[in-house]
Amino acid sequence: MPTAPELERVPFTGLLVRFAGELRAAGLAVGSGDVLVYCSALTRLNPADLVDLYWAGRTTLVSRHDDITVYDQVFRRFFLGDDGEAGDPLTLMLRASAEAQGALAIPSTEPGESEQEDEAILGWMASDVEALKHKSFTACTPEELAALRRIMARIKLTPPRRRTRRAAPARTGARPDPRRTVREAMRMHGEPARLYWRRRKVRLRPLILILDISGSMADYSRSLLQFAHSAARSGGRVEVFCFGTRLTRVTGAMECRRPDEALERAARAAFDWDGGTRIGDSLEVFIRDWGRRGLCRGGIVVICSDGLDRGDPAVLASALERLSRLSHRLVWLNPHKGDDPGFRPSTLGMMIAAPHIDLLLSGHDLSSLEKLATLLPGLN
Repeated sequence: MPTAPELERVPFTGLLVRFAGELRAAGLAVGSGDVLVYCSALTRLNPADLVDLYWAGRTTLVSRHDDITVYDQVFRRFFLGDDGEAGDPLTLMLRASAEAQGALAIPSTEPGESEQEDEAILGWMASDVEALKHKSFTACTPEELAALRRIMARIKLTPPRRRTRRAAPARTGARPDPRRTVREAMRMHGEPARLYWRRRKVRLRPLILILDISGSMADYSRSLLQFAHSAARSGGRVEVFCFGTRLTRVTGAMECRRPDEALERAARAAFDWDGGTRIGDSLEVFIRDWGRRGLCRGGIVVICSDGLDRGDPAVLASALERLSRLSHRLVWLNPHKGDDPGFRPSTLGMMIAAPHIDLLLSGHDLSSLEKLATLLPGLN
């Protein structure tokens, strides 16, 4: 169980104590020890997540089955502002999971340690999730951007899988396993008991994110880095690079658990933040130092840029041609595309890149990033 200093770092402690008081007023037998266990449980969970709040409280504060209905009523009234009758607990969880996890916007990305930050975290604001997902990052307020980053933190990216040359035992398959079949038959004194099979192993393809952090991408760069942080924590082999006038590898910064800390470390590593753009030169460095050495071999390369390049067009064309040959698929996110299905590149960089791109998406809002996450597993 966490110690007292650890409990003090939980910014929701006062809120949890008041919630326990409401339960006592409603007739539930909730003792001080139960409240301590409740707070201790949330040190291992996310106190800003209604699902974690609900189940942690129901597990630690409810001792009788008959009290569940009362608990649901108090929880709805206290956290959701719902004075109606409590419904099915499963319905409550579906509502909390589908709406409240993403619809409750908080002014900061992560819980702070000061009292003022704690009060700000408790100041939840209900918002329309679907409308927010389709709202461009440039049109969002700081509070809405914080809400989008909270939703984005839950996105899980699954790169496509590829079949390897190696095989592994399987229950069924197209290739028999003669060695294992003969070995088992010898154990049965020469009588074959069953036929064993082998199947080719599958492995996740590498995912390489190359993000434009130049001045023309200032309204999108932080959100794209947040998306890259979610991708890096989804599992698999994920590499993250930033570029403006030069290329910077920030994969190590993305390994931080806290998104704000990861973004701060990435900003310190990339000194050319909000500067110029040299896409061709940056891609040349990537190919020379990492691509030719096998980093993107058989992988999915995602370039996030508006295509405004100040470098030599011939260098960009050569780099993209080589990168398309080295990688399995080349995806480009251009925020200027927006929701226009008939988008045609207007910048010189995008016109050069168009023949080498396998998939062009916008990346200007959360919905387009979710579309990328949905399409990735199918890029075989």
